[in-house]
Amino acid sequence: MSKLDFLTMDDYDFTGKRVLLRVDMNIPVDKATGRLKETAKIYEHAKTILELVRKKAKVVVLTHQGRPGESDFIPLDQHVEVLSSIISRVKYVKDLMGEEAERSIKELKNGEVLVLENVRTWPEELKEQPPEELAKSKLVQKLAPLFDVFVNDAFGAAHRSQASLVGFAEVLPTVAGRLMEWELKMLVKAASKPERPSIYILGGVKAEDAVEVCEGVLSRGVADKVLTGGLIASIFLTAKGYRLGEPNEQLIEKKGFKSMVPDAQKLLSRFEGRIVTPVDVAVEKPRGKRSEVKVGDLPVDALIKDVGADTINLYKEELKDAKTVVFSGPLGVFEEPLFMRGTEEILKAMANSKAFTMIGGGHTVAAAKQVGVIDSISYTSTGGGALTAYLTGKELPVVTALRKAALRRRTG
Repeated sequence: MSKLDFLTMDDYDFTGKRVLLRVDMNIPVDKATGRLKETAKIYEHAKTILELVRKKAKVVVLTHQGRPGESDFIPLDQHVEVLSSIISRVKYVKDLMGEEAERSIKELKNGEVLVLENVRTWPEELKEQPPEELAKSKLVQKLAPLFDVFVNDAFGAAHRSQASLVGFAEVLPTVAGRLMEWELKMLVKAASKPERPSIYILGGVKAEDAVEVCEGVLSRGVADKVLTGGLIASIFLTAKGYRLGEPNEQLIEKKGFKSMVPDAQKLLSRFEGRIVTPVDVAVEKPRGKRSEVKVGDLPVDALIKDVGADTINLYKEELKDAKTVVFSGPLGVFEEPLFMRGTEEILKAMANSKAFTMIGGGHTVAAAKQVGVIDSISYTSTGGGALTAYLTGKELPVVTALRKAALRRRTG
């Protein structure tokens, strides 16, 4: 039993066993070309698959991709193509739980890998229910009898209580895959028992998530300070009484974030001095020039696109003595070279720090790759919604299911 109270792949003999492996290879798709935008998740899950192959298991992979009706809802041909470049003996059946899938599962030999069709082709998969109910679902009832063990490696979907994620754990021996195990160990280090001082940097455009995370990490004593950027900084600056200028105020209203300002005011009062906002911002002036404005000189008739040089220096100073640094959401519009500076400087400061550093969220990870510091960050999380849920202190249904399965085995 691990310190996290669930079973891992060290706790089971996979030799000759049929393994149902749930992964999260849900990847952004280029709307213009229909091609996968990146493949990092596939490579991460391949480590778990390779270990099972080496242990002579018969591995059946289950994943979702996109949502029905969306442009990213596609079959798994591209995923299998990438996986086949890493692992030999990979098969793909365009069936989920019909006769072809059943036959292919039964014909698997030791060390072979079979990928089933996108689990969201089954309409009921998106239903969120208690695990006990999901164990009675058609998917679980049809597939579970064909397997000896369920391995859950889908940390990125750990905040969902759906049939393929928690239903099988009710009826099969269940262990965490290597990516799931590693993600949770790193999150305990960063978000449950961090070395101090612990600094969180929250930015990006998903302000509703960021405000929730801000309250979660401060109220639970996980973070000593939260440094803000992106739209969340605009919300907190508004809460402090600054007029940002019509373009920025309209953006906050358009995104539906105006109602969050009173909540931000309460957080500023409750955690006085622990939520740090920019002292200057960067906007785009005519002829594509970057212009920096002190917050005392606001409002400005242009969109705020980055933090300014004084804020960068202030934030870097905050990081100097930090022992834990977590960064989620860019500080500015990093896709535009003029406004990459804040995100870039902070990422470089993290890379040169002796602290335990963690980044999460697709845009932050993309920025770290662009800056060239991804390999200097202590841990890069694959989770989006699951990471946010964990940081806010919410229960992760998949982790609860893993712990219940471990308790059943321990108590017989």
